[in-house]
Amino acid sequence: MSGPGKERGVGNGELPAIDSLDELTALVERRPGLFLRYSKGPESDIGRPSVDYESGLPLPGLSATVLDAECWWTSPLEDWLARQVCKYTHLAKEGDRRAWILSGRVVARGPDHEPLIDEVEPVAWLDDSVVEQARQHYEKAFDVGRDSTG
Repeated sequence: MSGPGKERGVGNGELPAIDSLDELTALVERRPGLFLRYSKGPESDIGRPSVDYESGLPLPGLSATVLDAECWWTSPLEDWLARQVCKYTHLAKEGDRRAWILSGRVVARGPDHEPLIDEVEPVAWLDDSVVEQARQHYEKAFDVGRDSTG
C-alpha cells in the first residue's frame, strides 16, 4: 500500500495513488468527468482500445466505469462511488489488473452500455485498500444482490 503523496510510475510520468474512499470522493467532487478502469494500467492500455470478446470486434475506445453520479442520484456521492468501484472488482482478480482513474472523451458505448473513452489522460491509481473500503461501504449502504424480482 502507498501512503498519501506516494506515486507509482507510468510511462514518462508518475501517477499519484488515491489511498481512501474519502480521497476518491474529494477528487470526483473537484474534477467531474472521471472514469474508473480495471486493467494492467495506462502503459498497457493507451493506444490499444478494448475488444468485444464475444464478437472479437475492436471497440473505438477503452471501456470504463463512470465516476460522476447521475442526476437522479440523491444519496451521498460516497455511496455512488463505492458501488461503481465494486461493479467490476472481479476484473482485478484476473492477472495483474488494477484499478486506475482516467479522464477522456466518451466516443461510444460498449456491449454492456459502458462508456468507451479515447483521448485518455491517466489521473491516478486506486490503491487496493480503497477497493476494500468501497466493498465494505457498499455492503453497509446497499441491499447487495437485490433485484427487481424480490
